[in-house]
Amino acid sequence: MVNKEQIAQEYQKIQDEICTALEKLDGKAHFVEEVWEREGGGGGRTRIIQNGNVFEKGGVNFSAVYGKLPEPIKKAFGVDEDDFFACGVSIVIHPNNPFVPIIHMNIRYFELNEQVRWFGGGIDLTPHYIQDADATYFHQALKTVSDKHSPTFYADFKTWADNYFFIKHRNETRGIGGVFYDKLTPEKTGLSYDELFAYSCDLGRTFAPTYSEIVNRNRDKSYSDREKEWQFLRRGRYVEFNLVYDAGTKFGLETNGRIESILMSLPKQANWFYDFKTEAGSEEERTLSLLKKDIDWLAI
Repeated sequence: MVNKEQIAQEYQKIQDEICTALEKLDGKAHFVEEVWEREGGGGGRTRIIQNGNVFEKGGVNFSAVYGKLPEPIKKAFGVDEDDFFACGVSIVIHPNNPFVPIIHMNIRYFELNEQVRWFGGGIDLTPHYIQDADATYFHQALKTVSDKHSPTFYADFKTWADNYFFIKHRNETRGIGGVFYDKLTPEKTGLSYDELFAYSCDLGRTFAPTYSEIVNRNRDKSYSDREKEWQFLRRGRYVEFNLVYDAGTKFGLETNGRIESILMSLPKQANWFYDFKTEAGSEEERTLSLLKKDIDWLAI
């Protein structure tokens, strides 16, 4: 049965593969790496790419941390034990062009002991302008990789993503969702830990080719000042979700994680406009109308 050392090693390989692919995709910018250690146990590799042809700012981070679990986290997880191990790869990319979407991915593993351990993760897309063909392509890619492991994963995890990536105070989804899952165990899924780990890795390796296709479809589109302002507004919504609702951000802060790595998900610039209203019949209005749960993106 796969152990935490093997999981951490494979996750680092996935981080390396994705960084290589994104540098090639951008064609200009390169990742800058900072290796860090966590007070209390563990550390990670933070890799940031900025000011590129395609990417304004992005991060592809690996961490493997251990130590004593804080009381708020113990209570949230419903566990009594103190010692924990957690590792994962976390990605957020903010592009220059408003027609290239923001993307997020996370694959992670958590362990208290041999009996209490689980996998979590997912990939979701946040377009500034929703384009139907891209949405269908993205969801089909996630369904394809999920179907390899379970006939129920895509439908279940899409619903989970719709519910999780929801900005309650705005009554809108953060984007078009994707797949999201947490605390997967053999008891819940009927799959072994080795099989759940295989799904985690396959999902991680779906990221680069899927996002590269979407980037290349849109990277050379021209855009106006108005469309750039809309991008800044949508980034503001992204910031609101990450700071108010995101469980990973909360976990990092509660476990004394590295602040720069935790907040790398935030864009270089985001704007807020008082009482913003879209114009009737505009692409901005259409995008807002599609920021809802339970849309079948495979049939749109």
